[in-house]
Amino acid sequence: MAAIEVKGLKAYYFVGSVKNVKTVKAVDGIDLSINEDEIYGIAGESGCGKTTLIKALTGIAKLPLRIVAGEVDFNINGRNVNITELDGKSGANMVRGRSISYIPQGSMSVLNPVRRINKSFQDFVYAHTDVSSGEFKTMVKTHLNGLGLSAEILKAYPHQLSGGMQQRVTIALATILKPPIILADEPSTALDVIMQRSVIQLLKKIKREQRNTFIMITHDMAIHANFSERVGIMYAGKLVEEARTKDIFKANVHPYTNFLIGSLPRIGDKTFRISAPGAPPSLVDPPPGCRFHPRCPKAMDICHEVEPLMQWVGEEHRAACHLVDKETRNAT
Repeated sequence: MAAIEVKGLKAYYFVGSVKNVKTVKAVDGIDLSINEDEIYGIAGESGCGKTTLIKALTGIAKLPLRIVAGEVDFNINGRNVNITELDGKSGANMVRGRSISYIPQGSMSVLNPVRRINKSFQDFVYAHTDVSSGEFKTMVKTHLNGLGLSAEILKAYPHQLSGGMQQRVTIALATILKPPIILADEPSTALDVIMQRSVIQLLKKIKREQRNTFIMITHDMAIHANFSERVGIMYAGKLVEEARTKDIFKANVHPYTNFLIGSLPRIGDKTFRISAPGAPPSLVDPPPGCRFHPRCPKAMDICHEVEPLMQWVGEEHRAACHLVDKETRNAT
């Protein structure tokens, strides 16, 4: 059963003056389905629309960002909820509540620098549960101990903790109510490799014990290789390929995905790594046809004019690329 169904989602930024409004098509027609108890990864370069997609999914889109079309349906305890139809307050309560939890980029955007960690847990827990003081203390200490964190950190201010510890506290805060759906936006950004590994191990432990549905957003394909079960590749506001993680790495068909995988460093391999030439297009005025064609070494005439449709190329594997059409025609 699907935990999240996204249909035709479009989320645009409207920027500039009243007389000269520019439309940034950050998420421009996304369709995807995420199963219960699944880890779904979203990858792509900076500026491809990953974070905007997460904001749209969680219903916390605020001006200048607006959801202009589409549906985001969550299966909450057997009840279908279209988050795009909720008002701002209701949507925010769902995001911060028991059903859907959001781990944003940067722990300092969550932890109040002038309040002790314990107060952050109090604000979160008491906003969504009716527990006594004693129950709260037991709940928090048990949760922290289960994640390998000392209850002593509750007495600290955020600045007294390392960046990695702050991020682990943020994850503990987001998961204390055991939400069935967790959306994580670059949870290991700005951390060194050792702390990245610690954060990923912590997320795996939470997933294993709470059996949440996870959406993991990160540009780091190595993290997806070690965490995500399926991966969707975004480029210029579009989903261009989706498959199980092993197929994304071994049998990808979209040239952009191939560049992402090919740019990863490999132990003992000293050869020069080649990334996609050029730079991502402006989302104010994206190119016609396939948005990757200005950078694609395999671009054909049709790529300049006709937008490729997402189509199945294998079991649980789909892609939006005219090369797929060409290979199908050649095979017949």
